[in-house]
Amino acid sequence: MDAPFDLAVVVDDDPDIALAARLALRDLFKEIRTLSSPQELPDLLKRQSPDAILLDLNFERSATDGSEGLDYLARIMAGDPDAAVVIITAHSAVSVAVEAIKRGASDFVAKPWSNERLTATVRSAAALRRSKIDARLERGRSSELGHSNGTTLLGESAAMERVRALIERAAPTDANVLILGENGTGKEIVAREIHRKSPRGELPMISIDLGATSESLFESELFGHVKGAFTGAGAERIGRIKAADGSTLFLDEIGNLPLHLQPKLLTALELREVVPVGSNRPVSIDVRVVAATNLSADRLTDESRFRQDLLFRLNTIEIHLPPLRARRDDIPLLLRHYLDMYERKYDRPERMVPAEVMEALVGHDWPGNVRALRHAAERAVIMADGAVYRTEDFPLPTGPEAPTLSLESGSLNLDQLERQMIERALRMHHFNISLAAGELGLSRGALYRRMEKHGL
Repeated sequence: MDAPFDLAVVVDDDPDIALAARLALRDLFKEIRTLSSPQELPDLLKRQSPDAILLDLNFERSATDGSEGLDYLARIMAGDPDAAVVIITAHSAVSVAVEAIKRGASDFVAKPWSNERLTATVRSAAALRRSKIDARLERGRSSELGHSNGTTLLGESAAMERVRALIERAAPTDANVLILGENGTGKEIVAREIHRKSPRGELPMISIDLGATSESLFESELFGHVKGAFTGAGAERIGRIKAADGSTLFLDEIGNLPLHLQPKLLTALELREVVPVGSNRPVSIDVRVVAATNLSADRLTDESRFRQDLLFRLNTIEIHLPPLRARRDDIPLLLRHYLDMYERKYDRPERMVPAEVMEALVGHDWPGNVRALRHAAERAVIMADGAVYRTEDFPLPTGPEAPTLSLESGSLNLDQLERQMIERALRMHHFNISLAAGELGLSRGALYRRMEKHGL
């Protein structure tokens, strides 16, 4: 499946540093460009708008004052005030990096870095840039599942009407909302709709994917830290909760929050204040929390996994998003929406979907839900070469029920074996990507890529 962001640009004259950054960030970005000189930046920025820019401050031999990097930082911010620029610096030049932050940089990383810290820092910067841009878009624009005519979510089923009704009732309030649903059902889109329709909608919604955050970084990401709180904490940093002050905080995959951190989150929400790591001074907050999880109700009410007092705090209003197999009548509408979208994107002709093909698509269970349907539509638009779409244009099982290969069958086809193991892990963990990836010994990004490879 796709990386969450499109493009990162690394500007550093040390090829080893550029390569290390590329390898560390490859699961975050579809494309990573490396430049050896900032002089190449202006031309690139005329053609593309990176989600994140990693910028070294010193390029001339023996330079240590960072003046060249600061000059290019100013040019970047003048051309794009929302640019997410992460400064690369040596430990001895942290003061220069702090000056860069004052001039608009999102954050900095010191060499040599921890890959976890680099990934978390760049992810935060890119996500904040996206939130800022989203907040300025016209209120009437359609979202991935939306219309511009006032309908917020595509689908005419009774289940989706109930979801819309709950959004309309919940959005104008400050009540915390918990969104339940399988992976790919559109939980983040519902969260953005709730935020957009709320009194806080003028500010960007701040998101954190707890399923993609290293456990060692949870506390710092949520609550922030003070300078010197731990090795590598060269400057004070506000956490996501404080960054959402006055706005909405979206906690995606809340079920992945470690049990030992749940009391601290509960205390922060109850007292409306956070205590950064390494500090004993509370900082006041005013946030509305929208959380989401793919955990089933049974697992969510298991006290050994999730504190029930925190659950009660989060689920003042609970919205259940149905899986796509429970609203099959919506599949033709969703499919046509995505086919139209990708036909325009790839400049392909509009093709019809014959009745027998639509019947096969509607009959499929879509384990990956709407996200899987979207990817199937994109693949079909790219692969189709006839006058109409054919069943084989879509990545559907070739047998009646997605036949799986038995490990005892004697087959040595590695692709078939890999697909079977991925399917088994996904079903074992009810399509929880984080847990399935752990079972397989893969990162979430690596599992997504293999799922895309096998059409899962």
